[in-house]
Amino acid sequence: MIEIKNLSKTFSTPDNKVEALKNINLTVNDGEIYGIIGMSGAGKSTLVRCINMLERPTSGTVIVDGADLGALGEKQLRAERSKITMIFQGINLLMQRTCIANVCFPLRLAGVKSADAKKRAEELLEIVGLPDKAKNYPAQLSGGQQQRVAIARALATDPKVLLCDEATSALDPNTTGQILDLIADINKRLGITVIVITHQMSVVEKICHRVAIMDNGEVVEEGPVTEIFTHPSSEVAKRLVFPDTAETAQISGSGRMIRIIFDGTSSSDPLIAQMALLEGIAASVCYASTKSISGKVYGNMILGVPDDDDTVRRALDFLRGQNVSAEEV
Repeated sequence: MIEIKNLSKTFSTPDNKVEALKNINLTVNDGEIYGIIGMSGAGKSTLVRCINMLERPTSGTVIVDGADLGALGEKQLRAERSKITMIFQGINLLMQRTCIANVCFPLRLAGVKSADAKKRAEELLEIVGLPDKAKNYPAQLSGGQQQRVAIARALATDPKVLLCDEATSALDPNTTGQILDLIADINKRLGITVIVITHQMSVVEKICHRVAIMDNGEVVEEGPVTEIFTHPSSEVAKRLVFPDTAETAQISGSGRMIRIIFDGTSSSDPLIAQMALLEGIAASVCYASTKSISGKVYGNMILGVPDDDDTVRRALDFLRGQNVSAEEV
């Protein structure tokens, strides 16, 4: 378990001080995939660097499996840090070494015998789907393949925690999906706790169990992904989950707007047609976005209805009566 308590980080510059993190409190359970999302400058990368003490917090504590990392001496910290590995957007492989040599590298630093390190590296390349690339150099691989090698290298020391800092940001959508599937498979197969740092809601939706949304150095919302996705409460979360809603409202012109939220249990019946037939309410679809998370449908739809209080009330009553979450926007 990772416990982050009252964590703050302030950077001093010649002109002023910058509060990068402000009193962060989070708990990440063993074996879960936890997302930390926010726009550029929100503080998420600083937070992940504080988790493994690459960045020392100004105040607060980071406790991993009962050990307060900030209170440890350098030797003890190195031992604890070996259980927390990291992959980055930049990948950072050793270009002059083969793939298997890259995976062996942390093992050799840890004093593992050459034969044992090679055997372990071969096993890890098998896990990430690249057993035939052992003798290739990174420059001979695609970006997605390079990231797979980086993941294998990160797993070499049998870590308990894998930190992913924008690990798929430089990849195309198809390759991103493959890498996220690999991370989810590793989490399930090896039981490794994964923390995913990203600015993309699609990444969180695909693999994370819970998510913290950051803005201006603070956690503004936190909870299960399905809950945040269906009922975001903070303005930042709403912008991330419903990025097109405001533009849709401007485009729609006259009339009123109702948002329907699909939360995984909503009816699959043709709601708009039924509302027209049963209630006599003609609605237009201004915007729709649905996604599948863990086999269930989530998302939202914006309907345009006539600008009449009674019509809006009847539309909301009808939709809610069909086991659908609906609200005027």
